[in-house]
Amino acid sequence: VHLMYRQMRWDPANPWHPAADRLVLSEGHAVPIVYAALADLGASVGRSESSAFRLTANELDQLRAVGSVLDGHPNPAEGVPFFDAATGSLGQGLSVAAGLALAARLDGRDRRIYVLIGDGEAREGQIWEAADFIVDHGLTNVCAVFNSNGQGQAANVSPQQSADRLVAKLKAFGWRVVEIDGHDAAAVATAFRKAGKSDKPLAIVAHTIKGWGVEELQKGNWHGKPLPESALDAAYAALDRTAAALPAAGAKLGLPPAPPAAHAPARAKPTDVEWPSFHAAMQAAGLGGAVEKGKLSTRRAYGAALKIAGELLPQVVALDGDVSNSTFAEMFAKAYPARFFECKIAEQNMVSAAAGLSAAGFMPFVNSFAKFIARAYDQVEMASISRANVKLVGSHAGISLAADGPSQMGLLDVAFFRAFTTVRGDDRRNPVGWFYHPADAVAAYQCTRLMTLHPGLCYMRTHRPDVPLLYDAQTKFEPGGFHILNGGDDLALVASGYMVHVARQAVALLAQQNIRATLIDAYALPIDADRLCEALQRAGGRAVVVEDNYGGGWGAAVAEIAARGGRLRVATLGCQRIPKSTRTAEEVLEYCGVGATQIADHAIAFMRQGE
Repeated sequence: VHLMYRQMRWDPANPWHPAADRLVLSEGHAVPIVYAALADLGASVGRSESSAFRLTANELDQLRAVGSVLDGHPNPAEGVPFFDAATGSLGQGLSVAAGLALAARLDGRDRRIYVLIGDGEAREGQIWEAADFIVDHGLTNVCAVFNSNGQGQAANVSPQQSADRLVAKLKAFGWRVVEIDGHDAAAVATAFRKAGKSDKPLAIVAHTIKGWGVEELQKGNWHGKPLPESALDAAYAALDRTAAALPAAGAKLGLPPAPPAAHAPARAKPTDVEWPSFHAAMQAAGLGGAVEKGKLSTRRAYGAALKIAGELLPQVVALDGDVSNSTFAEMFAKAYPARFFECKIAEQNMVSAAAGLSAAGFMPFVNSFAKFIARAYDQVEMASISRANVKLVGSHAGISLAADGPSQMGLLDVAFFRAFTTVRGDDRRNPVGWFYHPADAVAAYQCTRLMTLHPGLCYMRTHRPDVPLLYDAQTKFEPGGFHILNGGDDLALVASGYMVHVARQAVALLAQQNIRATLIDAYALPIDADRLCEALQRAGGRAVVVEDNYGGGWGAAVAEIAARGGRLRVATLGCQRIPKSTRTAEEVLEYCGVGATQIADHAIAFMRQGE
């Protein structure tokens, strides 16, 4: 109550206000009480300003109904813009608050970011990743409130999450900490007056009683369960007695303090900017010599493309998890240090902070090894639920890095991110997420540009080895597209990324046996199904899809398209075993059963099956 009615500077009629303070409800299951306050204040809800309407008490009865904006956990995408991110998967809210605080700094706003955190979710390591990050970056406009009621879902919280332990931990992490009785209105007000008035972020550890004011709710476990209708009259009477006993009894709650006047920050339209040529961009990045030699890794080309994106679009920001000299996000960092955020080895915090930056209108590019992004798959999914405009780039994908072994190899990322491409987005035309897998430096440059054009989740894989240039600088790339690199009418080899180069070798081996193979570079998912079916029909109606990762990726996508189209046969060939360290990429490819010779042999065997 104190936050929404007295502390936060915000306008219930305009929850999109660019200078308003923000509230992140990390303990998302507590959302019904926030909905009640929004209805009492007549706050605007709706998926956009043009379709907004005032929330009323009558709407509260529609909580969790399929046609209601009031989801069971906070979700701005479903029509409650008071929130900035979907929460409910616990432990992520403080990171989102960090991203919002970074955005406020970039925009020159003095907005404060408040976040409510349950004591039980404080067991999540991401809470402490965020606590570190907020201190590292001096985000003193963050105020975290830990609701310390001692109860989890199934039982009491661990003693390690008790109020006194939380106070000690937060102080050790470098926060200013205030411990209060969360039901003492004067203590609450005094604590919040300290927000933003120190060189440290403020944490308020509030002792609370779950079910305070209603004795029946303090007995047993009521997590996620309402009182039976027969107990409601007694509960209402108990609440009336509690309210009458409060020092502020009878005081009317008015509108909250207004936010400072502000205009929405200017954001360049990605569709309005003109990207320089591939050669000009590589020259500017110091990679002209490599281009002249005709060999360059996709990760280096991506670094140059990210720098160009930052030059053209001031809302582009970059986050990296202590590997920027490998992902080549360091090119952006050196050019735009104020818009680069080093997150260190804390990928979960990095992705959720990116979601917070996105909510404030920025376009964050999140960079790490594809294998390490796997630590944040839950955070990526929550960002997709929020419809966050986050771009993720996983370097060192697949098995081609060889020497570092499977602990560094992204092998499951294709199946995970491909799943987002199978679901339609809100506009019913685009998927929830686009997936790009460039085979050479030109493709990496162009796919980075494509990611900036899509206002939503995107993932791109890049690779460590230098590879030959396959495309000239004028080649066009588009969402859902693919390129035919070699024509043949016996069968098609379908590949993406590094495996396009391996498949090229297999095409040459097949040619030695008078087998004419088409080679398709399927650089994007979802892929244009109609065009692909036509291409496969011209290639004899047969396709072998090759990947240097585990199943569920491109092979599954092409097989599903073929099953719908009919009259097409598809075989898949991915890693046949868990990889290990080898001295060369060729060795690990052969070890896992996806070397050029093995691809050719697989294709021949597949053709014979149909004879």
